[in-house]
Amino acid sequence: MRLPERAALLIALTCGLAQADPVDLKPFKATYTIEWKGITAGTSVFELRREGEDRYSYSSTNVARGMFKLAFSDAITQSSTFRVVEGRVMPQSFRGSDEKERPTDLNFDWQRKRVTGQAKGHAVDLELPDGAQDPMSLQIASLRGLATGNLQGTVHLVDSDKLKDYELRLEGNAQIETALGTLDTIIYTSRNATGGRITRTWVAPALGYLPVKAERIRDGKVEFTILIRAD
Repeated sequence: MRLPERAALLIALTCGLAQADPVDLKPFKATYTIEWKGITAGTSVFELRREGEDRYSYSSTNVARGMFKLAFSDAITQSSTFRVVEGRVMPQSFRGSDEKERPTDLNFDWQRKRVTGQAKGHAVDLELPDGAQDPMSLQIASLRGLATGNLQGTVHLVDSDKLKDYELRLEGNAQIETALGTLDTIIYTSRNATGGRITRTWVAPALGYLPVKAERIRDGKVEFTILIRAD
């Protein structure tokens, strides 16, 4: 299979992993189209940056388009800083805002085993279990798990001002058409252990396990889909 020239460039610049470590994190920036019932609702940009020897930041910015600006603020942002210690992803801080522009500002203290801060106008002070993640660092931890064939089944997630258990499940493989060409992908899902929404994600091993498609599902219906763009 021969990928388009842009895809090859993306591999070389953003996801070309070192031979010795199949999960070596390389900085990348990828843009996705958000689709709602076949209509383009906006764009989403994900960026992974290296801040030090074992320290990274991972962020996303969603920008609504057209009539969808009436339902969402112009931009919804999330950002996590984390360290990779002995192969484990350990979040250090999480910043974000929701559609009502309510800020979330959390700090992870692994020595005291506490996560503290503010979320949507409420003070946060929670016990921090081993292996806990924030909404952004969970994505990186999941991709590393897929790359090593060791996707964790249940993860503690600090979600706003609550601690929740999330279930991760490997669904299988699929070849899909994308803006970068035809790609072999691995599919996994994440969901709150108590039920509710499911997020299904397609990642491309040839692109360093970069997510190329994702969809959010509620009550068996797809709420929206994000698709990687070629630019």
